[in-house]
Amino acid sequence: MSKTAEILEIPATITARGQTTVPAAVRRMLGVGKSGRIVFRGLADGTVVIAKADAPVEEDPALRPFLALLERDLMERPQAVAPVGEDLYQRALALTSGVEVDLDEALSDDEE
Repeated sequence: MSKTAEILEIPATITARGQTTVPAAVRRMLGVGKSGRIVFRGLADGTVVIAKADAPVEEDPALRPFLALLERDLMERPQAVAPVGEDLYQRALALTSGVEVDLDEALSDDEE
């Protein structure tokens, strides 16, 4: 015996600022709380699907402090910024000659 799927339809109003409230029943279906994140997906046929957003990618914990250090150093010692010399540039070119890099390729695991 097949069970007919019911469609949940809950009307919502869009404010003058283009905002709306995601009804509690929809939030429960998606498993998101009041401060949860959702995503709207527009399909080719004009249908819009609302889904729970993927968890945000975690930021490298060392990146922000490192960038802050660089910023502080540049502000305090702008005279320390200097262009790379021609001899170092030419040496780098020679060392990397013939090396091909695919920036889209996944990094391999470190081998010991």
